[in-house]
Amino acid sequence: MAAEPLIEHAARGTPERTWTRWRSRRPELSLTGWRHLTVVAPHPDDEVLGVGGLIALARAHGVPVTVVTVTDGEASHPGSPTCSPTELADLRVAESRRAAAELGVEPPIRLGIEDGRVAADEAAVTDALCGILTECGHTGAWCATTWRRDGHPDHEAVGRAAAAACAGTATRLLEFPVWMWHWATPEHPVIPASRARALTLPGTAIEAKLRAISQFRSQILPMSEAPADQPILPPAVLDRFTGNTETFFV
Repeated sequence: MAAEPLIEHAARGTPERTWTRWRSRRPELSLTGWRHLTVVAPHPDDEVLGVGGLIALARAHGVPVTVVTVTDGEASHPGSPTCSPTELADLRVAESRRAAAELGVEPPIRLGIEDGRVAADEAAVTDALCGILTECGHTGAWCATTWRRDGHPDHEAVGRAAAAACAGTATRLLEFPVWMWHWATPEHPVIPASRARALTLPGTAIEAKLRAISQFRSQILPMSEAPADQPILPPAVLDRFTGNTETFFV
């Protein structure tokens, strides 16, 4: 079940400035001892929004990174007069590949689960992730994925699947919020503040993340003037992901 109703993308949500002080009070996340990072994203772009800086920083430290996209993101613009779901999936896969190149990683592994219906295939996602994590499930392996209470059904289902897969391997779980910044406030009782850690990003990682975000033109720019083609990630939303920190729950 989602922690909140489905996200209303047209609403501006909680202003970024509301979160600034909260983020500054979180202990720092340490990458000491990391030997491999697997990032599991529900949709193409979640891996960059939530952990693009972490990916860039891990690569700068010589840590191998594997990115997995669970869906191809074909449901981001229902009713679009410009792109069919198949065309939109092709666009988003290409955008994700270009973003990966900006971050210095190989193109994502695609699981091909239907966008919007991850919960229905959660067991299959868990099995697929178990196989991927087993290959790199040694000491020092981490898996970063969307928070299990993020407020979006796909994000929560992917978080549960990754948590179950990590439990069967030596991989440690790291969760990141995406839509929490939109619907919650720092005082919301569901937020596990004691588990929150901040990662301060150097300039090079911020620049790489911004370049990667810019690849997702289908999400950050209108595809046409039609209401159904308006951006999912307008400036007020992007502001939450373009600062000098990223936040995780450990």
